[in-house]
Amino acid sequence: MLLAAAIGVAATAAAGWWLMSPPSPPLEGSAEGTGRVLYYRDPSGAAYFSLTPKKNAQGRDYVAIRALEPGGTQAHATDRKILFYRNPMGLPDTSPVPKKDDMGMDYIPVYADEAQAQGAAPGAVRLSLDRVQRLGVRTAAVERKALVQTIRLTGTVMADESKQSIVSLKFTASIAELYVAVTGARVRAGTALFAAHSPFLLRQEAELAIALRAGETMRQLGGVYAQANANAAATARERLRLYDVPEREIDRLIRTREPSGHVTWYALHDGTVLEKAAVLGMHFEEGQVLYRLADLSTVWVVADVPEGLLGSIQYGLAADIALNAYPGRAFKGVVTFVYPEIAMATRTAKIRIELANPDGALKPGMFAEVNLATEPGKPALVIPESALIDSGARQVVLVARGGGTFEPRVVAVGRRGGGEVEIASGLKAGEQVVTSATFLIDAESNLRAALQGFVADGGAPK
Repeated sequence: MLLAAAIGVAATAAAGWWLMSPPSPPLEGSAEGTGRVLYYRDPSGAAYFSLTPKKNAQGRDYVAIRALEPGGTQAHATDRKILFYRNPMGLPDTSPVPKKDDMGMDYIPVYADEAQAQGAAPGAVRLSLDRVQRLGVRTAAVERKALVQTIRLTGTVMADESKQSIVSLKFTASIAELYVAVTGARVRAGTALFAAHSPFLLRQEAELAIALRAGETMRQLGGVYAQANANAAATARERLRLYDVPEREIDRLIRTREPSGHVTWYALHDGTVLEKAAVLGMHFEEGQVLYRLADLSTVWVVADVPEGLLGSIQYGLAADIALNAYPGRAFKGVVTFVYPEIAMATRTAKIRIELANPDGALKPGMFAEVNLATEPGKPALVIPESALIDSGARQVVLVARGGGTFEPRVVAVGRRGGGEVEIASGLKAGEQVVTSATFLIDAESNLRAALQGFVADGGAPK
């Protein structure tokens, strides 16, 4: 049972083991042997061999591999303690004694000082300096500093809801003149949109005109006559205001005392026509939307934030906006609101970023890429993000202990940003962590840790 478990664990890292441990040649011998020279091998440990003395590309002499003494074994040729022998092809198969595989290749000895470096944790790996160079291993120091977290989001450009309006009448009418006839037109406050005729408006204006014409006569009669007429005029005038008849039309009626039933409607604020239902000659009912206007001098970008990052979002946080329509152009905005709900399906919340749009380049519906740079937190231990091996269930780094020894260390991580990650526990300031070739070393570390776990009394796996 134990051997089956060891084999299953070891299989996951067989590829990494094989990449860093080329198979031995099918010859029994040792650099420390005393017999005749069998062959010569590359001094760097690479899988290059020669039957005659030679030099490698760096000018170093090949190492002579000599035959073992009669009756000797690989274990006798060195004082290093052999734990067991592993398959030369990286297969999950071991042996307590020397043997050959089906192709006649010798099993490779696993020494005690390789299986676990002195003073290191289980799973530690010791590599020769040549192998460290060939793997391109690089390290970086664990530093203590404040991390600036960069949050990347996607969003959509939207019109500012507080600067939108619709144009509709509170009475039935027909469009007699159409001054703004296209969607997308920009209008200023006070721009004439259309002119309409309305029998209903004509009746309301006539009541005010009659009251105004009778005003002088009623004042001469005095008493209740004058008061009743004044009340009727005030009521008729207020009724026109309640129907949102423009003040300039009411002022004209008071001045001329001539009802027309004709009114010109004007834009209440600067904006862009997003929707236009008005058509010349159309008859419309009260409340029917004729225009929808939006002031696009300021727009919003509404972005989705994962639930786990909400704690880093603050009001007033600066945002850099990039749009596919304008490559290389940066837009600046500010977070002004965090919406109060979490989407159940996506586990995200929406935030609102407000930004100026003086030239109208930002258009509702555009896709936006948002970068938020959070405020620096308190100083903490920080390592390059490339040094972290994150399996999801746990996070591991490889600590360089010197002399080619690398020790896997489980860590707890915090915030990430700018290619760096905070370390909450597991490391100390000044320690060196591996930033490149981490997966190759980790694969060998996992295999060795798995095999060591099934070694009893320093013997071979059982």
